[in-house]
Amino acid sequence: MQRRSALKNLAVAFGGLVSLPAWANGWTPESIGQVSTLSANQEALLAEIVETIIPETNTPGAKSLKIHQFALRVINDCYGEPAKAALTKGLAAAEETAQQTFTKSFMACDATQRKEVFAKLGNDPDEETKRFAGLIKNVTIQGYMNSEYYLVNVAKYVMAPGFYHGCVPVPSRALTDKK
Repeated sequence: MQRRSALKNLAVAFGGLVSLPAWANGWTPESIGQVSTLSANQEALLAEIVETIIPETNTPGAKSLKIHQFALRVINDCYGEPAKAALTKGLAAAEETAQQTFTKSFMACDATQRKEVFAKLGNDPDEETKRFAGLIKNVTIQGYMNSEYYLVNVAKYVMAPGFYHGCVPVPSRALTDKK
């Protein structure tokens, strides 16, 4: 009797493995759907915050590499509810701090003003706001360091580190045994 159930389980597993490539190849960013639980304004604000952390110079910045989407995905998928709450509260705190300091929104501030606002968020007496600043800074750096641009152009990542050169002569054993 156990042989029949084992064969049935094996057939189901084999059928799943056969259908897996067709199922996995059909995924596109559009088919996965909206990643963000934030509004469009909040997502744009987050994009400007990550651009403040890693600005665009002669290399692409965090905004152009879409690190804010990486940060949203990581926070939604890997962190718990406290991090999600800290994200929404931190975005509101960034906007509020910019309004109090410069009487304009974070998006309207220039680069030096944005840096000052982000520094104030990191030194805020509220623990949740501090956690937001640290979390966004860490996830932004992690996303940038794992981006294709950084790995290919800066770190010079090579997927297969050893290369085969078929035209190189191999020394004979007689030559290597001599002392």
